[in-house]
Parts: sequence; C-alpha cells; structure tokens
Amino acid sequence: MQRSTFWLPVLVFGLGLALSLFSCEHAPMGMDEDITPIDTTGNNNPDTTGTDTTNMGTPCDPDVVYFEWDILPILRSNCALSGCHDEITHEEGVILTTYAKVMETGEVKAFNPGGSKLYRMITDNDPEDRMPPAPNQALSSSQISLINKWILQGAKNETCDPDAGLCNTENVSYVQDIQPVLQNNCRGCHSGNTPSGGILLDTHANVAAIANSGRMYGAISWQSGFVRMPLGAVNPLPQCTVDKIKAWIDAGAPNN
Repeated sequence: MQRSTFWLPVLVFGLGLALSLFSCEHAPMGMDEDITPIDTTGNNNPDTTGTDTTNMGTPCDPDVVYFEWDILPILRSNCALSGCHDEITHEEGVILTTYAKVMETGEVKAFNPGGSKLYRMITDNDPEDRMPPAPNQALSSSQISLINKWILQGAKNETCDPDAGLCNTENVSYVQDIQPVLQNNCRGCHSGNTPSGGILLDTHANVAAIANSGRMYGAISWQSGFVRMPLGAVNPLPQCTVDKIKAWIDAGAPNN
C-alpha cells in the first residue's frame, strides 16, 4: 500500500512533464507566442502604406476627368502654396491640398460650376480677387475648362492607373506630351517674375536648359540629392510620364 502510494505521485508528475514538452513544440524558445495568425485567404502581403490600390491596373478613361491626376496637380502648382491655400497659411480658410478639403473649403457643388466657390474664384474678372491673384498668372483656358468639366461630371474622386497598358515612349512631342505636364504640375511655381528656385519653365528654351542640365529628370524621378517634384506631391508623376520625359530629354529635348 505504501509502495503504490509512493509511485502514484511520481507517475502523475512524469505524465505531466511529457505532455508539457509535447505541447511547447510550436513555440521555440525566444519566440513570442502571441504571433499574428497567418492569413489563409490568399492576401499574405497586405498593403500597409495607406495607398489606395483598388484601381491599380485600371486604365484611365480619356473622357473622364480624374481629380488626382488632372485637377489636384493644377491646384497644387497654382493655389496650394505657402501664403495662399496650403495647410498652414490658408487664406479665408480655403485649403486646396486634398480632395476632401477642396470639396469642403472650396465649396464645390457637384454638377454646378457656377455655384461652386472654387470655380468662381478661378474665373473672377478682378485680378485682385481672382485665384491665383495678380501678379501670378491666371489659370489657362484649358485648365479652367478641365475644372469645369470635372464639376459637371459630378466632382467625383475617380481613380485609375495611368501606367496601365503599354507606355509609348517613341517620338515624344514637346507640344503634345511635355508641355501639358509642365503646365499643370510645374508652371504655377516656375513662372512669373519670382519663379521658385529661380527656375523658369515658361518657354521651350528655358525648359530645354533645365532638362539638358539633368535637374529636371533628377527632380521628377525623385533621385537622391534633388528636390522632389512636383513639390508637395505625395506620389511622383506616373512612371509612364517620367519615362516619356526621359525619352524626350535623351532625344535632345527638341521643340517638336
């Protein structure tokens, strides 16, 4: 009786020890047991950058005006500047840096350009009240028409992937391919009597000089040692646009 009483605790202890050894095989020493479970739904590489990738790969419709690619560059280059309508020094509480703030503080009324404060500001006949104000250049007729079309389409925040499909970098034209990019993304800062950084992009000769110096490609491709352009942009220009500019520069930056 005494012998069986002695061996019973030993047997229980041995069984418990064996079970504990087997149960710890999944967590090697030094590993945190509170491990995030593996996603078995097929999305094992979730996007943690905060970038909306919903429409990546969706080609842009030439008949649709896209806020991010068509409207925001115009506002960023001409209006969302220090001392004007940026996040910090916004005049009259108007902030033109994001879709939400453009819609709210610019009082954009979908399908109604005339009822939208933003549109009235860019079409005001008084140079002092017009945006951008004098002595800055007014928006071009094509830029105003684009904003008008965007509002008439419902002032939506449509998205697409401008790099979807093939990118044709052959026979790039300054007039057709390069000039519109500079007009919407750069000339708001790099024009007039006091251009940013002393860089004027108002004529082909001035554009070609900057292009051939290597400064343009370094800036738009966000290379180390260059100020990233467009200034204030969250993302660089679409890769196809960058490739076209590079091809044009490599061809000698012709006035074609």
